Amino acid sequence: HDANSVIVVFYFLVVTKAAEIQSLRQTISAELGASVSLQCSAPEKMSLVYWYKQSVGKKPQLLVTVPKYGSVEFYGEFKDNPRFMVARNSGIASLSISNTIPSDTAVYYCAEFNAGIMSFGEGILLILQDAEYGHHTILQKPMSYQGRQGDSVNFQCTIHTNVSHGDHRVYWFRHGSGESHPGIIYTHGNRSDECEKSSETDSPTQSCVYKLPKRNLSLSDAGTYYCAVAACGQILFGNGSNLKVEGITWLIS
Repeated sequence: HDANSVIVVFYFLVVTKAAEIQSLRQTISAELGASVSLQCSAPEKMSLVYWYKQSVGKKPQLLVTVPKYGSVEFYGEFKDNPRFMVARNSGIASLSISNTIPSDTAVYYCAEFNAGIMSFGEGILLILQDAEYGHHTILQKPMSYQGRQGDSVNFQCTIHTNVSHGDHRVYWFRHGSGESHPGIIYTHGNRSDECEKSSETDSPTQSCVYKLPKRNLSLSDAGTYYCAVAACGQILFGNGSNLKVEGITWLIS
């Protein structure tokens, strides 16, 4: 080209926003042999929903694809397995597992594929327990707390435990927005000063009340707080309490 030539190059940038896909519950605890249902939002505009399973220390496995219309397709070890069923209606995609077995304990993800990008919802942690060792129950009301920066809040959970089955440890986890898994923030360790023996004569059970105070709240404290008890080689999670923290607006005149 000579010096008077002009080369014009056009770049076309196409930006697409993936439809939101969200799990409706991050932690589910159940007894072995029970049936469970995992759910995530699936807006009607999604043409295809994927379910993945990730066991501890293993790569994610594609479990099933669920189209808006047409046939569902299971993969690998899940193909022709009657314990696994899926459904999709009213904006909800669900994965049901019946007659649960130990290997079903894993993190399950729902996902969508749009414009060449795979978008995942938050993982749903499924924890299965043997009824033979189910000597602990945990009560944590799924409350919502609304606070402002600098405020204080107290989380609480009650654990009913059988004293004849040894010590237990209690943990607190926080699952913040955008985080893939809950992270541990505090442990009570092996303590008995929060526990009271049942008033029933010769009852082997006791109730333990555990509290987690949060002082001088900041925006980073927002999230869902779970208490959990570890005993007999297993861990049991509460329902979780949601905390929202509002920022402070400064008025300058």
